Amino acid sequence: MEHPKMGDGLSTFLNSGIYQFENSNAVFIDPVRVMNRSYTHFRVSPSAYYPRFFESKPLAQESRVSSSNSRKRKRKEKKPHSLNDREKAAEQRHQEARPFLLKAHKCLLRATALLELMSNMRSDSESLQEGGDLVSPSVPQQSFVELGQDWHAPFHEIILDFRQYDKLNVDKGSMIMQYSEQKLHPLFNNLVLNETGDDVEAEFLSSRFVIPGKSCFYMSDLEQIHSLIPAESCCGFNLIVVDPPWENGSASQKSRYPTLPNRYFLSLPIKQLTHADGALVALWVTNREKLRGFVEKELFLAWGVMHVATFYWLKVKADGSLINDLDLFHHRPYECLLLGHCHREAMDSECLSKFKPVQHNQIIISIPGAYSRKPPIGGLLPEYFPGFKPTRCIELFAREMTSGWTSWGNEPLHFQDFKYFTRNG
Repeated sequence: MEHPKMGDGLSTFLNSGIYQFENSNAVFIDPVRVMNRSYTHFRVSPSAYYPRFFESKPLAQESRVSSSNSRKRKRKEKKPHSLNDREKAAEQRHQEARPFLLKAHKCLLRATALLELMSNMRSDSESLQEGGDLVSPSVPQQSFVELGQDWHAPFHEIILDFRQYDKLNVDKGSMIMQYSEQKLHPLFNNLVLNETGDDVEAEFLSSRFVIPGKSCFYMSDLEQIHSLIPAESCCGFNLIVVDPPWENGSASQKSRYPTLPNRYFLSLPIKQLTHADGALVALWVTNREKLRGFVEKELFLAWGVMHVATFYWLKVKADGSLINDLDLFHHRPYECLLLGHCHREAMDSECLSKFKPVQHNQIIISIPGAYSRKPPIGGLLPEYFPGFKPTRCIELFAREMTSGWTSWGNEPLHFQDFKYFTRNG
């Protein structure tokens, strides 16, 4: 049934997961809807994707918290902190981005029909009403990082279960399997492909996973990434998304996933992975000024990437409010996506003229999923891809997979576990 206040924007959003605000450089995306376009027999479970930011605090509790924060601010005011040079640079970047972020957030708060939908986005009822079913619980997932470092790693195999369903029955809402074929693949240091147009089930050590159609993954540590360099430049990638496990002093972050010293990322063969027509490189970074300086002065130079634009991921709760105060110094409610151009040849004016200009200061708004999980951005960037279509896309340090993409990292199956999905039909 159509939403009573639905316009073209909401109708498009329900199909694509992307809501474009009118006369704005901001979009709101629902990662669940976006990712479900990669699947045929499964659906990403909204309740599993959104473990946070849907519970609102009772008013009395919010009042107590607000009062407590007010007292803390008053105490801090007695001992003003003097910013060092690096903190001043970070504050300047924030002040430059602040007007764009505020304008984007105001657009969201004015979109009342969208806000209504947001409050219910964690519910699995929609996919289950369409004939879906909860998948069987998976056994506790073992650490791929630890398994890949073990001496048994070369002997681990993953089973892909290719099933053919009767198309007529699928169209009618039931799934009758015609036949099943299983294939074994080495799990580590090996390209595992699903060349079919349908998602397939996979099994490894009694854990089950979902592999989207027309996708592949290569699970390895950083030393093996050169195995992905194509023999021919025309087989390189037009879009390269990088989400590095940046070094961080936080003990809680290190407990969630292993990090690496920033210098390790200098060796990533970005230029060698690039398509003959060039590539758009999208790098996720935090707001730490030390990291931004490293990227701008060393990392992009080592990769042969020219920075051309900065996007911002603004994080909100289900009610539309920001997850943190916009001006909270060490916990900004946004992250940055640095976009750059890369080409195998020297980046002269003739080379740069082949790239499409990227609009600066675009804002991506979404409700965050699990810690460190980034929203899918491939569907927001196609107009900027260099070269011919179809575009070849790769994500480095991936923790999940997308149809049509290559996913590399030491745990690209992390969010492909059965526990993150419902069965469709």
